[in-house]
Amino acid sequence: MGQTAHLVGYLHIFDMDGTLLSGSTANLEVARQLGTLPELHALEARFAAGTLDTRGFSAEIHRLWRDLTPAAVAAAYAAGPWLEGIAGVCADIRSRGEHSAVITMSPDFFARHLLDLGFDDVVASRFPPPPFTAPLDPAGVLTPGDKVRIAEELRVRHGLTAAQCVAYGDSMSDAPLFRHLGNTVAVNADHHLADLAALDYRGTDLAGAYALARSLLTAARAAP
Repeated sequence: MGQTAHLVGYLHIFDMDGTLLSGSTANLEVARQLGTLPELHALEARFAAGTLDTRGFSAEIHRLWRDLTPAAVAAAYAAGPWLEGIAGVCADIRSRGEHSAVITMSPDFFARHLLDLGFDDVVASRFPPPPFTAPLDPAGVLTPGDKVRIAEELRVRHGLTAAQCVAYGDSMSDAPLFRHLGNTVAVNADHHLADLAALDYRGTDLAGAYALARSLLTAARAAP
């Protein structure tokens, strides 16, 4: 990885759960830290059964973790099974004059720690600061469709075309964005999303997925 001779604007959009955070989610890592895995699994079962939607799920974890502290969040984040090479990828993107963003439906109190690795933007479901003394605003909880809206806001802000954007994801929550953009890299994805992706990466280092993304962008630039 290194600087290119020509600075061309691109936007790299990353999912967090299951993508950067390999085989896990922010909620799982926080629940593991707090000893509330059984309660979280029960909520996930309700979500999978369709009796709890995204906003209802967030309301339940807001209630479950009302005594959550910033220290517990930081410990959960530090213990997470992150892909290797994240900071290096962010540094390379920035060195090229490009932009990186994370869009996740998980809580912002966890996701915003990714700013320390060099991402330009982290957009996540908005929660009050822990410990939770304020109510959760359901309007701040993201859905899969919001990923497209936020990606478009970022694209317009940077004056880019859709062909100058690339998305990285792992599950069907990323499907709306993968259908919206042509440059997509599935990262250790289930077969449903892998079938939608332009390229499919399997491994433990984000640099490998990033190399595939760069090949897509190079091919798009070379196309007549």
